[in-house]
Amino acid sequence: ADCHGCKGCSLCCHGMGSSIILDPLDVYRLQAGIGKDLQTLLAEGKVELNVVDGVILPNLKMVGAEEKCAFLSEEGRCSIHANRPGICRLFPLGRYYENGDFKYFLQTGECKEGNRSKVKVSKWIDTPDLARNHEFICRWHYFLNDLEAILGDLEDMELGKRLNMLMLQMFYLTVYDVNSDFYEQFGSRMEQFKALTE
Repeated sequence: ADCHGCKGCSLCCHGMGSSIILDPLDVYRLQAGIGKDLQTLLAEGKVELNVVDGVILPNLKMVGAEEKCAFLSEEGRCSIHANRPGICRLFPLGRYYENGDFKYFLQTGECKEGNRSKVKVSKWIDTPDLARNHEFICRWHYFLNDLEAILGDLEDMELGKRLNMLMLQMFYLTVYDVNSDFYEQFGSRMEQFKALTE
């Protein structure tokens, strides 16, 4: 997976449409790293909201004629590299979810760098506390799956809209305390959401 610092290539930062979806940890990282919450990033046109399988989720925005990531510099480098989203950290790896867990796999045709070398996944994704991160990724993925199923079965469109807005407000728009542990904040918000929707 190692593409040796990309050597000036930024092809994977172009033409991605709305596919670079942010999770709550991504929002926390951006807030901690660049000092901007999601509301600010939406207002600045760096992030946008889209409906994904019935759920409203934020994604990095592609801009200009080249359809490049709004965070890509004129030199073709990521301006938020230390705080980049999980999907960007993974590339060209992907995740395959099954039985409440996931496995990593290499997307062989996605990166144009032909001379990639081996690298440990833990080093590649550059994320501390991998066990807690793994647990968070599973919880979030399967929570969204459950939410998609609930929204898909609802006949009351207004209730679906309220559920979507509650999820968006609770996990994305409510500012995180960047001086406190993300995973504890996420767990607390998950419990609050369940309590409010039971």
